[in-house]
Amino acid sequence: MIGVIDIEGDCAEWDFPADPGAVRTARAVVRKQLAAWGLAALGDITVLLVSELVTNSLRHASGPIGVRLVRPAGPLDALLVEVSDPLPDPPMERDAAPDDEGGRGIQLVARASRRWGTRQGRTGKTGKTVWFELVLPG
Repeated sequence: MIGVIDIEGDCAEWDFPADPGAVRTARAVVRKQLAAWGLAALGDITVLLVSELVTNSLRHASGPIGVRLVRPAGPLDALLVEVSDPLPDPPMERDAAPDDEGGRGIQLVARASRRWGTRQGRTGKTGKTVWFELVLPG
């Protein structure tokens, strides 16, 4: 079951169990939040990239998966998206062969976003956070 941690103003954050249904639920809540913020134009690409990162977390980590959206205030021009899990190892960007079934998620994040990266889990949390920025429309 999804647990809404915080939805206030310019930040929305959820925790999902490490369960295959988390991908579908994450897509739905992200799309709904972007629409509420008037950013529906970013829905498809944001949902695609969140799906990739949540799927990576499900494949490689056990424990809760966090998804966080931060809408910029003021002159900033990018949406910040973060996906966190308890595994400390950063994802590896690799070249997938044409017949490989996986291995393209981080490549997709790298190519579709303005910037992306990883960092240790937020204060008081273990694991890692993979983040990316998408330029706001307009």
